[in-house]
Amino acid sequence: AGADTTLYVVPADTFSVITVSLANRDTQDRAVRIAISDTATPANADFIEYDTALIGNGVLERGGIVVDAGKYVVVRSNSTNVSAVAYGIETTLV
Repeated sequence: AGADTTLYVVPADTFSVITVSLANRDTQDRAVRIAISDTATPANADFIEYDTALIGNGVLERGGIVVDAGKYVVVRSNSTNVSAVAYGIETTLV
């Protein structure tokens, strides 16, 4: 909670198409962030969700996210009661 967490890093010579799912396991609304970045510390321009309200016991899913080789998928929440999962496919470029 309150810290950037690397959820996934795309392997070299690969691109991925992913869905990021955030689940709020609490009854209180929470703020969440998702970034696609060159590093584990995203810049402001890297965020695709920023302090988005995730309602109590709710889910936020962002799908069809195409991520280049070496990119980091980074998430953050203001609570330890938010779970994050990334799933999808990896395609080798070689």
